[in-house]
Amino acid sequence: MPFVKQQKNKAYFKRYQVKYRRRREGKTDYYARKRLVVQAKNKYNSPKYRLVVRFTNKDIVCQIVYAKIQGDYVLAAAYAHELKDYGVKGGLTNWSAAYATGLLLARRVLTKLGLADKYEGVVESDGTVQLTEANEEGPRPFKAFLDVGTARTSTGARVFGAMKGASDGGLFVPHSGNRFPGFDIETKENDDELLRNYIYGIHVAEYMEYLEEEDEERFKKQFATFLKAGITSDKVEDMYTEAHEAIRENPIKKPAQKKTGVKAYPQKRRLTKRERDNAVRAKKAAFHKELAQN
Repeated sequence: MPFVKQQKNKAYFKRYQVKYRRRREGKTDYYARKRLVVQAKNKYNSPKYRLVVRFTNKDIVCQIVYAKIQGDYVLAAAYAHELKDYGVKGGLTNWSAAYATGLLLARRVLTKLGLADKYEGVVESDGTVQLTEANEEGPRPFKAFLDVGTARTSTGARVFGAMKGASDGGLFVPHSGNRFPGFDIETKENDDELLRNYIYGIHVAEYMEYLEEEDEERFKKQFATFLKAGITSDKVEDMYTEAHEAIRENPIKKPAQKKTGVKAYPQKRRLTKRERDNAVRAKKAAFHKELAQN
């Protein structure tokens, strides 16, 4: 029998250290988190803010988060399902919705901090890559670093749509344009017109027109939400433009309405000891009365 080297011996298992739970679950990249959270010593207790962007199957979550010893604290948050209040009828997880959610978060956090008037950002985005510059008269812009979690940072990814929206909304998010749609790796230049199409949903409108001509059945199925709301391909750009204007006009979150009504399955109140005893006496009396009659 040939010699087989033992790879994992007793010493290996005695020295084995279990990784963090969220690393085992594949939820947190601690290599990236350490660099996003650790603050320079000469800045003392100043929080280091992160622009956290996460995607689910039906929603987009954008948050401004800072870390403490006790855990992460959320300064402000915006969700794609809130875009319905601003006129976006459907497509709440596409690139344009990610941009609008980032814009909503930026305007919301600046309003909360009293910086909305001093940093308006890019009111009508034309697709150019612009960073928020400091105002000479007032305070410096609100700075946050993009936190993509474990998402793939490929060119044209939706996480950069949320980042672009936050940057155009007035936040200072350090970035370059080499991951936006239309970036040419050879010339190192951005296609501003293509990026603008993504911001205002023109790429969605073009696909709607293409699919309507090629496969009408699939078109009706894929864009059922748009069609139900009366949104055709020529109305998509106006829908997002009006949504951006509405977000800038009032980014404050509406308070949730408390549901007041009868519960579907009301729970019975538990009887007291006296009530239980009285019920037993009543049953006994009814039983004896029935015996006496017979």
